[in-house]
Amino acid sequence: MKYKAEIDVMPLDALLDPQGKAVSNSMKNIGLPEISDVRIGKHIRLIIESDNKEEANKKVEEACKNMLSNPIMEQFQFQLVELK
Repeated sequence: MKYKAEIDVMPLDALLDPQGKAVSNSMKNIGLPEISDVRIGKHIRLIIESDNKEEANKKVEEACKNMLSNPIMEQFQFQLVELK
């Protein structure tokens, strides 16, 4: 079976996000002062072939921990959907 994983990797809440802060500060310059506390991360989509959803889940988790995120600075979450 094939599965699609949609992964979001974000900086840990306790860490500064200079890119997000720069965007947040610029919001008032484009007429959107009500937007604040912007955090910028990355979105990753991948397809995984696996015998079952539990195994696919473990493989995506392993990929996130070992390559797609830096656990010292980032957190991740993902959704896994079976492709038909």
